[in-house]
Amino acid sequence: MNTFVQEHGVVAAWEELMMPTLHAVGRKWETSGDRYVEVEHLLSWHVSTALRNAQLLLGLGETRKGSPPVLLACVPGEQHTLPLEAVHAALLQRSRPVRMLGAAVPAEALIAAVLRTGPAAVVLWSQTRSLASTPLALHLLGMGWGVSGARQQAALVLAGPGWRGARIEGAVQPQGLREAMALLAPESSDLSE
Repeated sequence: MNTFVQEHGVVAAWEELMMPTLHAVGRKWETSGDRYVEVEHLLSWHVSTALRNAQLLLGLGETRKGSPPVLLACVPGEQHTLPLEAVHAALLQRSRPVRMLGAAVPAEALIAAVLRTGPAAVVLWSQTRSLASTPLALHLLGMGWGVSGARQQAALVLAGPGWRGARIEGAVQPQGLREAMALLAPESSDLSE
């Protein structure tokens, strides 16, 4: 896995190796009566390790200074972080400042982080529809940060299958990591703006 990341980058590693393998192991686990759960956990740990080490594996330097970060968070109750870890690693590969809040972020903590960090974008992950919070998404879309008279607003990216079918005007819903990177860190853009 590490070699694939080094040779092909984070997006290709996620889309061509990690995600298909995770899906295959997940299907095996679902059809086996809870057998193989240890294989799924072992694989998830190794995928997470490769993603968290991507900056070292790719010999990446510091992220660009001066531009607001992308804030990554799971909706309250959501424990699946691997897709957000892939977004984190891919943003680092493109030298984009990023802050990972991780799993099951309480709404109040996410709102406070938006106010404190002034992100360029907030990526809100939901694996299941039952956890996707339309009220939280609408609140994030309606809030601004910064001093009065110069308020700015973060772009809201609703990621994951939990948001499928949700119609939230003003939010974007990428269909995969490649599309998310095109929105969050286009390769040809000047990220210092």
